[in-house]
Amino acid sequence: MLGKLFGRGGDAAGAPQGLAPRKGKHGVVTLRALGDPRVLALVEAADAGDWAGVKAAAAPFDLGREQAVLGELSDVAGLEEWIVRAADEDKEHRATALLISGMRHVHWGWEARTSARAVDVSREQWQIFYERLRIAEEHLLEAAELRPDWITPWRHLLTSGRGMSVDRCVKEARLDAGLRRDPLNTSIHLEWISQLQPRWGGEPGEALEYARKAFAAAPDGHPLGTAVAMAYVENWVESDDGDCLEDPRIRTELREAAERSILHPAYRRHLGWHGDFNIFAMALSLAGSSTAAKVFRELDGVFTEWPWTFMADPQKAYARFRKTA
Repeated sequence: MLGKLFGRGGDAAGAPQGLAPRKGKHGVVTLRALGDPRVLALVEAADAGDWAGVKAAAAPFDLGREQAVLGELSDVAGLEEWIVRAADEDKEHRATALLISGMRHVHWGWEARTSARAVDVSREQWQIFYERLRIAEEHLLEAAELRPDWITPWRHLLTSGRGMSVDRCVKEARLDAGLRRDPLNTSIHLEWISQLQPRWGGEPGEALEYARKAFAAAPDGHPLGTAVAMAYVENWVESDDGDCLEDPRIRTELREAAERSILHPAYRRHLGWHGDFNIFAMALSLAGSSTAAKVFRELDGVFTEWPWTFMADPQKAYARFRKTA
């Protein structure tokens, strides 16, 4: 299991939807800024420390609800150095700045911790990890208080709470807060599936049961089918048997989930849709399902790091499964 948890993707490259594509390792195209020039403008403004530019570029989006767009700011190095000042100086947009800061501090905290096993993380790393998550929690909670309609603060509070090992009742309260605002929010459901894994204190089978129930409540064409696919990927991560998903019943369930979700005519290709398809591509490939070929055809070589980061060489794994699908 642990060997599957290491490794990150290769060089970022452009992708369709307005950004000139170029291939990275193994002939795989990696999305930059969701493949959207508007999102790229947002990321570039953040990278330049241009708060006015960030506000202007964010205007077409609702960062309090659009997790995929907000998430593109998470790995902008140096963002944490000036975003708090922006929150203090710009009262009108304080909630937005705090939301971005909180999300960045969560990501920055995990950068300090790394993906190593807990026993291999140094005391200094743990201290930095907790300090960054403490700041994240403070900022996210205030953002949620300032904008009670927002969903994304609760999404990232789930992640920070997982890192800080807060009580289960606190985690569930945060889950409920997010789902009250959007019961079918895919990002929150996917984060909760991570929370339910045995390595984070969950029980075997708990995540899959939760995913099935969540998807059953969604209409045809909804991306929540990825919850079922991700639960199976997580089962594979937890297992010591690399072939654990190669079961006819699993293949059937995954195929049916894909057909009622991302492959359904009602599915809308929203910003971040490549991530939905990549989750299914990995799950279907691990299950040995022929439906993976349909998903890879729709992706046309576009790769997203998640969830392939569970593999030692994500892009190579993507390319191999794509070739054999």
